[in-house]
Amino acid sequence: MLVDTGPLVAIVDDREPDHEACRAVLAATTESAVTTLAALTEAMHLLGSRGGWAAQDALWGVVEAGALEIAPTAAEDLPDLARLMRTYRDHPMDLADATLVVASAHLDDRTILTLDGHFRSYRLPGGGHFTVVP
Repeated sequence: MLVDTGPLVAIVDDREPDHEACRAVLAATTESAVTTLAALTEAMHLLGSRGGWAAQDALWGVVEAGALEIAPTAAEDLPDLARLMRTYRDHPMDLADATLVVASAHLDDRTILTLDGHFRSYRLPGGGHFTVVP
């Protein structure tokens, strides 16, 4: 299961409205939780501005415990990322979202934990859509 920025913030910030729902999804899944460096970077930025180092360190704890894997983004993926961002510029699709779409194709994983409704409209390479949770 892929994990977007919003749930990364929500799982460590108990002030987030979706904190319990995101933690419950992660606790109940038997799949690996996977994100991208772009989504992790975005989450670290948001956590830093809201809760400082303590909040960022809590997310590092999730990564270091092995509860969250980081899917690589290769230089060969850059044209696909640019194409996706151009295609979905009206949503808008940011770099973190684009890396998650590309990771979905690489990992053959169509399930995403996200708080963003626009993932329902992204078409995946080869056709189909994400299964969005929660």
